[in-house]
Amino acid sequence: MKRVTIYDVAKEAGVSLATVSRVINDSTVVKSATKQKVEDAIMRLGYKPNAIAQGLALQKTTMIGLIVPDTSFSYTGQIINGLLDVSKIYNYSVVLHTITEGISDVDKIIDVIIKSRVDGVIIYSDKIRSEEINLLSDYNIPIVVIGNKISASRICSVYVDFENAIYELTNSYLKKGKKDIVILEDRKNRSTSKQLVNGAEKAFAENGLTFNGFVSIPKEERSSYRFLSHYFKDHKHELVIVNRDSQAFAALNAARENGISVPEEMELVCVIDTKYNSMVRPMISAYTIPSYDLGAVGMRLMTKMLENGSVDDKEKCLTYLFVERQTTLKD
Repeated sequence: MKRVTIYDVAKEAGVSLATVSRVINDSTVVKSATKQKVEDAIMRLGYKPNAIAQGLALQKTTMIGLIVPDTSFSYTGQIINGLLDVSKIYNYSVVLHTITEGISDVDKIIDVIIKSRVDGVIIYSDKIRSEEINLLSDYNIPIVVIGNKISASRICSVYVDFENAIYELTNSYLKKGKKDIVILEDRKNRSTSKQLVNGAEKAFAENGLTFNGFVSIPKEERSSYRFLSHYFKDHKHELVIVNRDSQAFAALNAARENGISVPEEMELVCVIDTKYNSMVRPMISAYTIPSYDLGAVGMRLMTKMLENGSVDDKEKCLTYLFVERQTTLKD
């Protein structure tokens, strides 16, 4: 008699593999009606949940699944280049999965990854929650997370300490007596936005102050530029911090259109530097991030996990360098 698998349960219940796994692990995020459908399917088929991870890693495929966002592609492209170069050295193939907000279903991507039986998964995306990461880990799939500090028995990470970068930057401005500092929300990279805010909050707290400078973009606004065009009519800050180059361009144009001179009246810093930041005028001060190395080190961590089963140093922090250009004032 054929052994009933989790795939059979998912098909019978009309749900994803991820949903079946959540029900089996008693997750609270599954709707009661969906949970009942899955439990009914398990009963009808006689599925044994303790077999959830059996047979998923019986053979090596020499394939690595890569999950990336569809934004900031010049930066993401360098990460991918570094990753691919190292994968070739160790004879691994990389299967790319992109997440597009409102289009891509994370559960479906996870289903595809599990069914493809990849040897490991590398994730560079704010759209993947810790719950999905843990779900993949439940299948004994080694995972490397790029961009966020996280580690577990089969999870490693490589990242840049953006929180510390913004802590240092904010602290230096506070020491100069400049307290009107704001951080613009990046809706496409919420985890990074949180890191930036944490860094600013730490600097303010150490100076006996409270940071209240997080500028959120209303849901109805479709772009940073449209929001800032209206926002700068009534607001002008000593320092504006943004995450991506496109937001920096939006801030420059919106400030200019509202008669705000950069950097004389308002300074601007972009966290993630790209080649475009030095093409505009004024050139934008930013942080040089070793994006190629993020990919290369991430892939090397993956090969070590696959070769040895574990890695001693599970969290790799790479360095950054502040490049002062024309949107910040010289001391």
